Amino acid sequence: MAKPASRTQLIDYCLRKLGAPVLEINIDDDQIDDLVDDAIQLFNERHFDGVERMYLKYQITQDDIDRGTAKNRDGVGIVTTTATATPVAGLGTTITNNWYETSNFLQVPDSVIGVEKIFKFDTSSISGGMFSIKYQLFLNDLYYFNSVELLQYAMVKSYLEDIDHLLTTDKQIRFNKRQDRLYLDIDWGAESVDNWIILDCYRALDPTSFTQVYNDPFLKLYLTALMKRQWGQNLIKFRGVKLPGGIELNGREIYDDAEREIDALRSRICLLYTSPSPRDLSTSRMPSSA
Repeated sequence: MAKPASRTQLIDYCLRKLGAPVLEINIDDDQIDDLVDDAIQLFNERHFDGVERMYLKYQITQDDIDRGTAKNRDGVGIVTTTATATPVAGLGTTITNNWYETSNFLQVPDSVIGVEKIFKFDTSSISGGMFSIKYQLFLNDLYYFNSVELLQYAMVKSYLEDIDHLLTTDKQIRFNKRQDRLYLDIDWGAESVDNWIILDCYRALDPTSFTQVYNDPFLKLYLTALMKRQWGQNLIKFRGVKLPGGIELNGREIYDDAEREIDALRSRICLLYTSPSPRDLSTSRMPSSA
């Protein structure tokens, strides 16, 4: 069908685009499965329709605090890395140094491909609680609508927010998709068990749950090109072999055509559909800002 809604239907669609069943497409089923996985991975990691923005909640445990507060060489989760240098001229001995790091990370789901930030807990005296400056400003100056100029009120609020940002900065985080670890460089000793943090992140769409992924125009074109290249690569092995009637398999031509199509599609996704990789999250075009 022209609108595939499953993995099998997507594969059949791409095979028909290559000429099946009129032509025999010489690709093994295992090769096709690998190509589908590769195409979906690129779609999830680089196409803005392949991810969804999520706000995941996590409740801090005592084990998290213990690992985050470990110091020096003692404590839970201290990892030691040993670096050894070759003998230095004049010393005659091998130099060995031990480096220590804290396991101050949270393991995130594998489907998370990028992290923007975690929301800080607003507990400062400027903006938190009933006796905060913002709340008192509202009570004193806005007890009825026309008591103060709204521009002045907005400017004062902006000024207070700047002070708040300087005094309580955003939490420092580090994230790498290939580790699935979110490192929180915070004062873990100031955190409490059962506190909640909210993670602003991007999660890859699971095609089995959101079947419209299989009908994405880019995914269909890209998978067709990948299968075409694999078909040509398989036929190249029989280059020079003539079939009855003098017909010769043109695997090289099929392969080169597919390479050009793949290059064009990859350039297109960079220009039109780019979503973040784990390395360039802050500068990539996201669904919310594209």
